[in-house]
Amino acid sequence: MANVGTLDRVLRLVVGGALIAAPFAADMPIFENDMYKYGAIAVGVILVATAAIKFCPIYRILGLRTCKV
Repeated sequence: MANVGTLDRVLRLVVGGALIAAPFAADMPIFENDMYKYGAIAVGVILVATAAIKFCPIYRILGLRTCKV
């Protein structure tokens, strides 16, 4: 059952894509630490995946819905 709306999905795709790309594209000292690099990628993948399947387990636990249907 979908619980992620259109605006929420777009934001998740944009932020998730940025988190996946940032460790490779940005010359930031924070990403020299592997924990932060892989952490950003993992969170980005989760955001993109929840946007793709229109379902967020945390929303389900909290009883939230951003989609109309």
